[in-house]
Amino acid sequence: SAGDYVVTIEEKNKATFLRAYTNWRCMSSGSPRVCVRMVGHKMEESYGETLKEQMSIVEMPLSDPPLCISCCPVNGNLLVGCKNNLVMFSLKYLVINQNLTVLDFERSLILHIDNIIPAEVAFCATYIAITTELDVLILKLELAQRDTDSTEQCAHGTLQAPVDRSTKDDGSSAHTVQLESDEFVICQKPVELLGEESKLCEIPIVLESTGLATEGSEYFQVRYLLFRRFTPDQSPFGFCEETQLHSLQLLPMYQTAHGETENKRELLSLFCFFSLPHVGYLYSVEKLVELISTYQYSEKSKQAVLTPQFLHVITSESLQCFTVRCSAAAARDEDPYIDTTVKACPPVSLDVCTLRMQLFIGPRAICHFKNHVILLIKADTEDITERRKPTKRMLSRKTGSIKSGKNPDSESGWNLYIVNTVSTVQLYREMVDYSRTYENVKTESCIHLLSEAHLLVRAAIMDPGFLKADDKEELLTAFRESCAFLGDCYSRFDTKDYHLALPYYRMSGLSMMEVLERVVSQGDEKQKYERGFIFYLTHSLNEDLNEELSQKLTTKVLQIFYLTEPVQLPHIICTPCMRNVCPSTAMSYLQKIEKIVPSVVLTLTKAFMALKMGDLMMYKHEMDSCKETILAFGFVGQPKLLRQHKEGVVIPTEFSVHLKETQPGLLVAATVALYENNKMELEEADIFFKTLCNSSENTVPQLLVDFWEALLVICSQEEVLQELLLRLICQYVWRISKRKFPETKPLKTTEDLINSCNHFGLIFPWVTLIMAVGSPFDQDYPEDISKLQSILCSQSINVASALPFLEPLSEDGNVGLTIRVLCSTRLGKYEDSLDMLFNKCPDAVVLYAQHELKDDSRALWWNRLLPELYKRTRLTGNYCPVHISSLKEALSVVTMELELRDFLNVIPEDGTAAFFLPHLIHCSQRKALT
Repeated sequence: SAGDYVVTIEEKNKATFLRAYTNWRCMSSGSPRVCVRMVGHKMEESYGETLKEQMSIVEMPLSDPPLCISCCPVNGNLLVGCKNNLVMFSLKYLVINQNLTVLDFERSLILHIDNIIPAEVAFCATYIAITTELDVLILKLELAQRDTDSTEQCAHGTLQAPVDRSTKDDGSSAHTVQLESDEFVICQKPVELLGEESKLCEIPIVLESTGLATEGSEYFQVRYLLFRRFTPDQSPFGFCEETQLHSLQLLPMYQTAHGETENKRELLSLFCFFSLPHVGYLYSVEKLVELISTYQYSEKSKQAVLTPQFLHVITSESLQCFTVRCSAAAARDEDPYIDTTVKACPPVSLDVCTLRMQLFIGPRAICHFKNHVILLIKADTEDITERRKPTKRMLSRKTGSIKSGKNPDSESGWNLYIVNTVSTVQLYREMVDYSRTYENVKTESCIHLLSEAHLLVRAAIMDPGFLKADDKEELLTAFRESCAFLGDCYSRFDTKDYHLALPYYRMSGLSMMEVLERVVSQGDEKQKYERGFIFYLTHSLNEDLNEELSQKLTTKVLQIFYLTEPVQLPHIICTPCMRNVCPSTAMSYLQKIEKIVPSVVLTLTKAFMALKMGDLMMYKHEMDSCKETILAFGFVGQPKLLRQHKEGVVIPTEFSVHLKETQPGLLVAATVALYENNKMELEEADIFFKTLCNSSENTVPQLLVDFWEALLVICSQEEVLQELLLRLICQYVWRISKRKFPETKPLKTTEDLINSCNHFGLIFPWVTLIMAVGSPFDQDYPEDISKLQSILCSQSINVASALPFLEPLSEDGNVGLTIRVLCSTRLGKYEDSLDMLFNKCPDAVVLYAQHELKDDSRALWWNRLLPELYKRTRLTGNYCPVHISSLKEALSVVTMELELRDFLNVIPEDGTAAFFLPHLIHCSQRKALT
C-alpha cells in the first residue's frame, strides 16, 4: 500500500528479472501505454509529462538472481533476497514538476550473509526476517552516527557474531556430503535463541552501504532479535523429507485511532509468523521478543497468512481460520497498565481456537486483503495416494525449493477464488450466541469464547482505518457489549480471576443500577452471590460515583452484604450511592451484626442512622458508649460519615452538621485525625469547613481556624507548618485590622495553645508591658492579638515570609508597635527596635534590652542605648522621669559589664558627677573584689 506499486520476480529466456510496476492503475483503466526505465534513470521534464497516463516498469538490476522479495507496509521500501545477501531498495518520490511526482527506487543497503540461501524474507520498518528450509533469523537495523575518524567504518558498518561458521574446517562439509551420499542425513540440534542470546547463532552479517557517504551521516548497525532452528518433522502426519518452513510474515499494528489518515499512523507492535507443515509459530518482536502462540494444524499446511484478527491456513483440501493474540499483545504495548481496576484485556496466553474450516480441492496459494481471502486453486487429477514422494534433495541446505517439472502455463484447472470473510460484528454475534451453550456447563469455555469475541472487536478498533469505517459505531457498541458479557461471567462464575468483573463492567459503560438488574434475580431470596460480583459492588460503592441507587435497590444491597460480607455493612451504608437508604432498615441490619463484628465505625454508623431517623435519644446513647478520643479516630475508619463527594465537590453529611452544633471539638479532632492519616488534604479541609459553615469562598470560619490551630499540635513537616502559621497570621491580622470577632467561640485560648504546642511561644515581658499601657482598642481582641504575638514570639515562624501578611496592621497603637518590634528583633535589627521603643514606648526600652540585648548584641547597651538615653535626658531634663529611671537601670547593667576605664569613657563629660558617682564607686569596688 505504501507507494502503491507492484513488484515481481519474472523469468524469461532462462533469465530472472526484478521489476516494479508503478502507476499500474492506468492499465486497468484501459490505457495501453507503458514506460520501461532503469532504477535511478533521470527523467527530463518534457519526457515526464507522458508518465501521467502510462504505467512505468522499473527494472532493478542485481548481481545475483533474486530468490524472494518483501515490501515494507510502513514506508514502502523493498527487500530482495539473493544467495548469500539481501539487498534493500529505498522508495523515493521524484518531483518532476509541480503537477507530477513519480516513484523510483534507490539501492541503499546490502546485507552480506555467508552460506545462506533465503527461502523467504519479510521486511517491516527496520525489522528483517529471513527463513531457510529450517532456520529463522530476525534482525533489526538501527541507525548510528558514523565515526569520521574511521574510514573503514564509514564505508560499511560491520557486525559479526562471535563465531563465524564460514571459518569452520572444510573437512566437515566434505564429510557431510560423504555421509549424505551414503543415505545418511545430518540434522543439527533444534535451538531457540531470544534477544541478546541470538547473537550466538553463528551467522555473520556484513553491512554494505551503497548510498553516498557524507561526513557525520548515519549508518546502520544490526541487532539480533531471534534465531530458531528446527529439525525435520518426525510426527506421524508426514514424512521427515517434507519438513520445511513456509509463510514467513511480519505483521505491524499501530496506535489505536492515531490520526485521521494512514500517513499519520504510528507503529505500536510488530509480530512475526512462520510455520512448519504441522505447527505455526507467532512471536512478538517489537518491545520484548517472546513466543505468543503455537498453532497445531489438523493436517499438513501448505501456506498461511496472518492478519490482526485471524490466521488463515490452507491445506490440501481446506481453508482453516484460527484466532490470534496480536490485539491482546498490542493493547498491552499501548497501555502497560491495562490490567487494573479500570480496564482489562484477555491475556496473551489464551489458548487459540479454530473458528472455521471450509473445504476446497487443491488450494495452492493464499493471500489476504481487507475482508477478502484470495485463493489460488489447482485441482490435481492424480490420486492422492500415488502422488510422487519428494526426493531427498529437498533436505539439502545448498539448494532452494524444488520446482515442478511441468510448465504452469501449459497446465489447466487453475481457479481463483475470492472469499469474503464474515464481518467482525456478525462473527462477534455468532461467537456470543455460541458461548451461551456453555453458560451453565463449562465456565472457562464460556469466558474463553467471550474473550475471543472481545479480542476480535478490539483488533478491529485498533485498525488504522477504524475512524473512517462504516461500522465504527457498531464496533464500539459491540466492544462495550462484550465487556458487559465478560463482566457478567466474572461476577456470576466462581473463577480465580473474579476481580476482572470490575474493570470489564467499567469498560462496558453500564451503571451500577444496570449491573444489579443484570445479576440480581428478582424474588430469589436464596440467590448465591459470587466473589466477582461482591468485589465489583464493594469497589463501586466505596468510590465517589455520581450515581444514587433507589431505596429498593439499597435495601437489596443491604441484604446482599448481610449474607456475604457483614463486616462491610457499616462502610457500604455510608457511601454516596446509598444516600436513599431507609435508615430504619439499615439500623435493623446493623443491630443484627453488632454481636458479630463490633467496632467504632459500627457505633458511629448506628448513631448516623439514628440521627437520620430523628431519634436523638438513640443517637446520644450510641455517642456516649465510647470516649471522645476513640470516636474521633473512629471516623478515620470511615471518613464518609463526615464528608462525601458529589461530582467532585466535597459535601458535609448530616452527621457533620449535627456535630458542628453540639460537639465542635469532636468534629475538629476527627478532621485532624483524618488529615493525620492521609484521608483529607488541607485544601479539602478548607472546602469542608467553609461548606459546613455556609461561608463564602473568601471568608474563613472559626471552625477552620480551630482546625489549623489543632493541626499545629501534631504537625511535623516544615513546609506544612509554615503554611499553617501563615494562614493563622493572615486570619488574626484580618480580624484585628477589620475589627471582626469570630462567629463562634474559639475552642482553644492562647494559654491552651502555648501549653500544648511548641509553635506558640511564651509572650515576652516587654510585649506584655507595651500592651499594659496600650489604648482601649488594643484590648478589644485579646485572643487574636495574643495568639498573633505568641506565634511571633516562637522560633517556628519564618518572619521574612510573614512580613507581607502583617502590613495591614496599623502603625498606630501598641499592637502594631509590638508586631513591628517583634519582627525587627527576629530579623536582628535591634537598633531599629530601640528607636521604635524610644519613640513610642520608652517605658519598655530597658525591659526590652534586658530580654533581647544578650551575647553578640550585648555591646549595644553602651554603644547605642546609653548614648540615646543621655541625649533624651538632656532634652527633657527632670520632666521625663521615665528617661531618668531607664538611664539608672542601664547604668547599673553597664557597671557590671565594663572595666572601670571603659566605664569612664562611656560617661558623658558634661554630666552631673553626683549622678554618676554611685555607679563609679560600684564599678571600682567590683574591680577590687575581682
